[in-house]
Amino acid sequence: MSARDWQKSSFSGEGNACLYISALDHATIRLRESDEPDTILTTTPTTLSALIRSAKAGQLDHLGTA
Repeated sequence: MSARDWQKSSFSGEGNACLYISALDHATIRLRESDEPDTILTTTPTTLSALIRSAKAGQLDHLGTA
């Protein structure tokens, strides 16, 4: 897969902790992190949208606490 297939998140800085996204088609979205570019998470637009909405609403904040 080519580097041009991946789009860097606008929220990623210039460091190594960057998130990249790629759409294979209208039903499949791929995510990867710059630290582990060979590890790819595959999901659907609907599932990713639900995750983003939950994170924005603070429903996942408890996951970051010990």
